[in-house]
Amino acid sequence: MRFINTEIQGLMLIEPVVHGDSRGYFLESFREDIFKKHAGDIIWVQENESMSGKGVLRGLHYQRGDFAQTKLVRVITGNVIDVVVDLRQDSKTFGKHLSFELSGDNKKQLLIPKGFAHGFVVLSENAIFSYKVDNYYNKESESGVRYDDRELNIDWGIPQNQMKLSEKDLQLPNLNNAELF
Repeated sequence: MRFINTEIQGLMLIEPVVHGDSRGYFLESFREDIFKKHAGDIIWVQENESMSGKGVLRGLHYQRGDFAQTKLVRVITGNVIDVVVDLRQDSKTFGKHLSFELSGDNKKQLLIPKGFAHGFVVLSENAIFSYKVDNYYNKESESGVRYDDRELNIDWGIPQNQMKLSEKDLQLPNLNNAELF
């Protein structure tokens, strides 16, 4: 497993070693001792999975306060553009976002620390998205930032008229009005 630091402190791209042959492939998607060495002692308490069709955009979401979450995200099948936004107000990169292509083919993962908003849009016909978190979901602590915030100026990789969002995500505030950590 290769842990790659990004230009935003704490955010890491992870490339697993994939062993493939005529039967298929094998990889370690998580191994505690290796993660501990590169990312510290994270205890995962919940794992979630979603399936979404082409154009579905989920995000930008986060949990505040005592329920803030570190996430380990990956795509099992399909292809997405995954976006993270640094919301740590004391960070030199506050408000900066990075985008990554995650897919069932490239097997890359993202380790997203507490203090980030996260979202993704599906580029393939369908995608199965999986993520571990180190804190339980709490409805009262959920928050988010609008996907089309002009200050963030995120390129989601597809035209806006092809995006499918929940009514809840369409009601999210811009970054300058969001409840932060």
